[in-house]
Amino acid sequence: MAPAKTGKDSPFYVSGWAHVLGGLVHRHPAFWLWLSSLETSLVSTELEPVTVRSPIFITGLARSGSTLMHEIVCSHPGVATHRLKDYPMVFTPFWWRRATAGVQPSAPRERAHRDKMMITTESPDAVEEMVWMAHFRRCHDPSVNNVLSANDSNPKFETFYRNHIRKLLLAEHANRYAAKNNYDVARLGFLLRIFPDARFIVPIRAPAGHITSLARQHQWFSDGHRQNRKALNAMQWSGHFEFGLDRRPINFGDAEKVRRIQEAWKAGEEVRGLAIYWDMVYDYLHRLIQADAAIRDATLVVRFEDTCQSPAETLRRVLNHCRLPEVESIVAQFAPSIRMPAYYKSEFSTAEQDIIARETAETARLWGY
Repeated sequence: MAPAKTGKDSPFYVSGWAHVLGGLVHRHPAFWLWLSSLETSLVSTELEPVTVRSPIFITGLARSGSTLMHEIVCSHPGVATHRLKDYPMVFTPFWWRRATAGVQPSAPRERAHRDKMMITTESPDAVEEMVWMAHFRRCHDPSVNNVLSANDSNPKFETFYRNHIRKLLLAEHANRYAAKNNYDVARLGFLLRIFPDARFIVPIRAPAGHITSLARQHQWFSDGHRQNRKALNAMQWSGHFEFGLDRRPINFGDAEKVRRIQEAWKAGEEVRGLAIYWDMVYDYLHRLIQADAAIRDATLVVRFEDTCQSPAETLRRVLNHCRLPEVESIVAQFAPSIRMPAYYKSEFSTAEQDIIARETAETARLWGY
């Protein structure tokens, strides 16, 4: 069903200033990288004692519970992250936080996904991808391998990224950094080389429910983008290609699977395309953590169903894996309200259910499904 409203009450509304500024940031990355370097230089004295220790990366296929994990991890008082108010001023986190320090959070509202998650301008947000796009110009090009391994190197980015995180830690008076970035699932080896003590949280969800959610979101966001073109631009400029009119699969080095996914979507075979995509993502992840002991030790794969059915136990595992202290208050805050969502009910035909089972069965079994 298409969004009923196109004005300020639309869930896809983007203000004029955010659209103009977002476009300027997107079109002129060299200027913003220079400005970021200037910021680093001017706060170097304050930044000197700040170190990046055991950063937390929450990643995986969208609609697996990653936003909830991000919110829970970032509720810890020692954790810094990007927030909704940071878009599009991501490149100068210290100055922007100083500039917005006196601004009151917006009133809570349900986010555009219609998934009952309430957000304000202070909510943790996945906008970090903007800094990756500025350094890796083809990181969302499905025609090339998007994987970054421990053998890959980009010294300029690595220096920038470390300083970027340090400035955010300084701005939030925190000692740990957390990011939610769905595309980091293709960069685990690269990130672990930069940060050998990094911790990865990768949510996973049973194929049928996951594909139901992805299909609904794609339809919803596509309709929203048709009626609110600025919303499409905002997703593109902030590095979100998970669903909507510019949906792009991650290329994990299997060009044939990427071709099959794109051809299925182009032909209107939504379920088949998503099933192949689910299988590709989580087959890649399983092979990676089986082959690499360091990545295996750094990674906790969290089943969506376990989070919903045993929230307290699951949250303890997540927070302990992240090496965060004093977690019981966070568990007590979030666990009672976590339950299996009832707003996504599969309407797939028997044939579509057979497609999901056929395309995902082998990989699903590897994860206990």
